Amino acid sequence: MSSSAEDRDPRTVRDNVEESGGGPTCAGESSKHDSACAGSEIKSRAVVKYSAAPPPTSYALLQEKTDLKLPPANWLRENPQLGTAGTTVLGSSSKSKPFSSFGMAYEFIDCIGDDVDVVSDSENIKKLLKIPYSKSHVSMAVHRVGRTLLLDELDIQELFMRSSQTGDWTWLKEFYQRLIDQKWQRKKKSKEHWYQKAILSKFLYYSINGDGAAAPVADNRNEPEEENEAEEYSASWPTAFTSAASDIEESDAPKPGSVSVDSQFALGQVTSVPKEQNLPMLFDEGENSQGLRNDFVRNIMWTFEDIHMLVGSNMPIFGGGRYPAVSLRLRDNNKPINILTGIDYWLDNLMCNVPELVMCFHVNGIVQKYEMIKTEEIPHLENSNFSTRVVKDIAQNILSFLKSNCTKEGHTYWLFKASGSDIVKLYDLTTLCEEAEEEKCQNPFTLPVAVLLYRVASNLMLKARQNRKHYGTIRTLLLNCVKLLDEERHPQIMASAHYMLSELFQLDEPPDGDGGESLRAGGSEDSYSDEDGEEEELTEDSDENCSYSSSSPQDDSKAVAVIRSVWELSVPEKYKSTHQIRPSGVFPVSQDKEERCRHVLSYVLKGLKAVDGTIKESDLPAADPNTPIPLKYEDKSATGACAAEQGISLLERARPLQVDQKHPTRSGMIPCSWQHRMKLQLFLKASKAYYVLSDAATNLLKYGRALRYIKLSLQCYDAYCSVSGTLNPHVLQFHSQCLSLCGDIQLMLAQNANNRAAYLEEYSYQTKEDQEILHSLQRESSCQAFNMATDLAMDPEYQLFVSSKCYEAAYELVISEALKDHASDQLAQVLKRLGNIRNEMGVYHMNQAAAMQTEKEVKTSVSVAEQEMWKKSFSFFEKGIKDFEAIEDSTNTALLLCNTGRLMRICAQAHCAVSADQSRGEFSPEEALYYNKAIDYYSRALKSLASRGNHPAVWDSVNWELSTTYFTLATLLQDYAPLSRKAQEQIEREVTEAMMKSLKYCDLQTESARQPLYQYRAATIHHRLASMYHSCYRNQVGDEHLRKQHRSLAELHYGKAVCLFVSLKDAPCELLRTLLERVAFAEFTMAGQTSSAAKLKSLTGAVEIMAETRCAFQRIHKELLEEQMELVKPDAAEAAQSPDVAGGSTSGLNLAEVMKLIGVFEQSFSFLLLQLIKLMTTMKRKPSNKDEEWLKTYKNVYSKLLRAEKNAPLLSRVELHIELLQQLTPQTGSDDTHS
Repeated sequence: MSSSAEDRDPRTVRDNVEESGGGPTCAGESSKHDSACAGSEIKSRAVVKYSAAPPPTSYALLQEKTDLKLPPANWLRENPQLGTAGTTVLGSSSKSKPFSSFGMAYEFIDCIGDDVDVVSDSENIKKLLKIPYSKSHVSMAVHRVGRTLLLDELDIQELFMRSSQTGDWTWLKEFYQRLIDQKWQRKKKSKEHWYQKAILSKFLYYSINGDGAAAPVADNRNEPEEENEAEEYSASWPTAFTSAASDIEESDAPKPGSVSVDSQFALGQVTSVPKEQNLPMLFDEGENSQGLRNDFVRNIMWTFEDIHMLVGSNMPIFGGGRYPAVSLRLRDNNKPINILTGIDYWLDNLMCNVPELVMCFHVNGIVQKYEMIKTEEIPHLENSNFSTRVVKDIAQNILSFLKSNCTKEGHTYWLFKASGSDIVKLYDLTTLCEEAEEEKCQNPFTLPVAVLLYRVASNLMLKARQNRKHYGTIRTLLLNCVKLLDEERHPQIMASAHYMLSELFQLDEPPDGDGGESLRAGGSEDSYSDEDGEEEELTEDSDENCSYSSSSPQDDSKAVAVIRSVWELSVPEKYKSTHQIRPSGVFPVSQDKEERCRHVLSYVLKGLKAVDGTIKESDLPAADPNTPIPLKYEDKSATGACAAEQGISLLERARPLQVDQKHPTRSGMIPCSWQHRMKLQLFLKASKAYYVLSDAATNLLKYGRALRYIKLSLQCYDAYCSVSGTLNPHVLQFHSQCLSLCGDIQLMLAQNANNRAAYLEEYSYQTKEDQEILHSLQRESSCQAFNMATDLAMDPEYQLFVSSKCYEAAYELVISEALKDHASDQLAQVLKRLGNIRNEMGVYHMNQAAAMQTEKEVKTSVSVAEQEMWKKSFSFFEKGIKDFEAIEDSTNTALLLCNTGRLMRICAQAHCAVSADQSRGEFSPEEALYYNKAIDYYSRALKSLASRGNHPAVWDSVNWELSTTYFTLATLLQDYAPLSRKAQEQIEREVTEAMMKSLKYCDLQTESARQPLYQYRAATIHHRLASMYHSCYRNQVGDEHLRKQHRSLAELHYGKAVCLFVSLKDAPCELLRTLLERVAFAEFTMAGQTSSAAKLKSLTGAVEIMAETRCAFQRIHKELLEEQMELVKPDAAEAAQSPDVAGGSTSGLNLAEVMKLIGVFEQSFSFLLLQLIKLMTTMKRKPSNKDEEWLKTYKNVYSKLLRAEKNAPLLSRVELHIELLQQLTPQTGSDDTHS
């Protein structure tokens, strides 16, 4: 390594190289040096990225009169100091290999596309920068990767010599002869040329072998010219390029130490490769490398002004003593140094950071003298004076010219200047080849360029894991790579490229916020630069900056661009690069998940086709990819879930299969081959894409489509398992997610049975792309493992059953040994789904039991079928409660406990006793048992919730159900008292206790939708309790204390009931009934009194209570008026036929009940008035004026009541009662109701 060229400290040189035989040094240890030449006019900086040379040693100073025509003893022996090809001048051929830049690019892949402007052999760089000074021809191939240009010598003469043998490139030969050079015969080098090369070679060998310099050599080594000439004419083109790649790709097992880059990516191991590590070569280092190796002694990152170049150099560098780094040159003393030689020496020293040049002068091969020249002095030598600033301008102009016109990645451009001409032309050989209808392989650069594009994309893919800004660049590289290749010849790269393209579309996360901008900006498939936007600007500046068409249109019609005169390159900024590179490649991100998945699947399908094309067909089932594969569905209602319960195995593919690593798979694919690894990745990617499609369809409520997609996803997974020897935890985790989603879809289908026809249509549809992917899957597997889980059944019970089996299988996977440390978050989700489906199944069987109970015409004993339904329902509820308790989900636990409570109530209803005449019997012990069990479950539900604040809606629901259960228990005990088993007093106590507990759970304070219901229930409870105490008071004999207690309790509850009914606007009948019962209670109390004063007081109180009924009558009157108004409307006829009217009233008023209550009211009212009139007229004491007024009012009201028409319309009777009660209101002392 020539570190001395970069650092004058010899100790640094030794530190930066390996001591053993000049091994390579890594880029990280490279030395660097900044230099400024010619009065700081030019900035130059070089960093050695790699060096295979040993530490520079001192050169041997040859004695004067040494004869260089005599060969030294070590002549033509390989020497690391002179490089691997030390037999020729300066350690390398005068022309570089046609793919030398690709060898460097492969080795330093990190630099390609972004950091470096040019990659080339130093000889090519020098040749380009000497164009204005030289009359010799220039022929170079130019390729573009991102902002990087790769330059290689294109020896057109040698190419045509080869084409005469192979028949390739005949189109270019014809084009060349027609438009460029009529005479293309190679000019043979003169003997003088070979003589000069020979003495230079001997001089270098003398310089590294001071001892025995003049030792004689064998006679057969005296004529090196022939060998050199043979090497000069040898075919350096990789003739086997079109076949070598195929041979490599078709070999199933890679050779040791040789792993292709696409295999690396296909194996999914990219994330484990360090970011700085270069990916392995695509081709073997041996004979298959075909000139793609990096054969340079050193690779240098050279920054010349603002141009960054990766340069390969083989220049020998010597050092030691006062001069730690010098280059040796041999000159004929009779010939002065010209500009071309000076530029050559200067650029060589700049590129390698060699500060000095040692010139050895000779005359006819006899050494004369040595002269030391500093690098910065070279431009000012006599006869070789040149401007470094002009060289800099030439470099910038040539780079701008090439970047402006070599715009398409993957295209081979040809930069050509004929001998003696001042015109430089640029041709797009790829376009010319397409016009000539040549095959892709006819361009020998096609495969190396495609491989380079692929390798750069692979390298960027490593970085893209952390930074998605590279996605647009990667996509462009891969699309251009695919465009260059033929699927039949290069299936491995094609498959890998398509897989990487599919990897660019993120399926498991939403696109970034700037995705919309990227979509609007669009993505270019030709390059990641703004071609369209810059075209106009380029055209406008063409006259000033570029010379496109020369005076000979015929000659230039095929050229992409033309430089009319080489001296234009010397003009500062004559050419400006208008082809700007975007800071980040644009990637067309779609916001639509389905569109992204369809992109992924299209690339997966192309990848699968590339792989399948390399595998010989075996005994596969006959299937036409253009024929839709029927997706069967069954109506399970005939057999029911019972038959299915015999078992479906969804875990069959969850265990690693013992795939035979020696025998081919079903399609004939060899395990561990590149096809095997690629198919694994493509199958898994397709499965994930279909999973995302299924999830998106589920969110859109398209459950038929969702089931079809999850079926395809599981079929891809089935095929994956068929060819995979092991199942990684992340694959098993994904499988559990698929099963969970499948369970979700089956559950939704069961809950939405009404849309079954639409779902069936969605399920049966298939795209051609899906059919082709399925056809590829079936080459490896029958894809039947998950049919039972993904079939569209017609029976909701069976769908619920399948859903539960999917969740159970997902749960088994999540808690398995393989996933116990990877799926802690998923476990909670699966348990939640399990609890939910068990709740659904419990509710389903509970509803079935309730339906059986309703359908029974004669309620006899509980049937066996009902009991089976209860057991199933109860079992599912219990399991669901355990699932939710396991994840501490108190809300859902409470809901399942609430449903279990409801099941207990259904069981209680089924056990009600029915007598022979179909009348309801006494409240049975079984009913009491199940109602108490229901109460227990509801209480547990409230305990699980802890407080209303945790989940108000669920708390209110459970609270209501608990209150209802207590109320129902108390009502049944009261209405159908089990007097045959219990004493009246005990029943009364139990009723009171149950009613009070029901009242406790009536939330009268919280404003909610249930508040009126709570008020109504509380009023009903008070009314029932008052009625019960009323009854006890009437029937109680003997215990006067107890009678008084019952009387006070009855009055208390009647009062509370009236208050609550008054607050309710829609319960006038209940209010009226309660008031009438209260009046009756007052009448019964009066019957037991003896004194006239006490009776008068009781009667007056009863009349006051009766006056309160005016409120109830007013509400009844209002509802009757509303009903009458509706009947007057034009659609009265239709309204009369509606179900509401058929029941009695559109307002919900029970007319029969109203009539009955009015009859009781009239009878009781007339009785009270009569008794009151009699008592007041027979009073012994003299009545006061007030008493007389009361008596007169009572008589007037009683008279009107008696004269009232009994058959009058209901509305008239209600109006009369309101009028009569209004007359009594002032007499009762209720001033606030006085009108």
